[in-house]
Amino acid sequence: MKNPLRVLQALTLFLAGLYGLFVFAGNLMDYDSNYQFVRHVLSMDTTFEGNALMWRAIDSPVLHTIAYIGIITAEGVFAALGLIGGVKCYLRRDGDAASYDSARKWGYAAYGLGFVIWFFGFIVIGSEWFAMWQSSIWNGKDTAMAITTVLAGFAVLLAMNPPVGSEKSK
Repeated sequence: MKNPLRVLQALTLFLAGLYGLFVFAGNLMDYDSNYQFVRHVLSMDTTFEGNALMWRAIDSPVLHTIAYIGIITAEGVFAALGLIGGVKCYLRRDGDAASYDSARKWGYAAYGLGFVIWFFGFIVIGSEWFAMWQSSIWNGKDTAMAITTVLAGFAVLLAMNPPVGSEKSK
């Protein structure tokens, strides 16, 4: 195999996109279950009793729907970026550095959006602003952190280049 690192980069990017596709499709196919998650987190109705942060709660079904549609849309875009980027990286795996770097931009966009969705959206906003961590029922903090950690590892892998001279020895 001429460029095993590039193949691995393409594979992990494609698999991240496939994950995003499954999340996107699941949210569409089981809309209400996941809508309930968003509704409860934004309403803060399962946080600790007497929570001094309740002024942050959003009780508007319209705003719940807007937030949920925004999440679904972002996950769909993440999926598309990852899938397209993975294919482009694989197809350019034996190309010159400039051509391959052009394909990698899709992955950087995917992982950047993934961080916005799962780290900023679920951990910063959901867990901390809306105190999702206080809920024993509607708490996605650990799952979001695990997803963010995997995406961070994949982003570092995508940014790696083969050791100098390794391509000449093949």
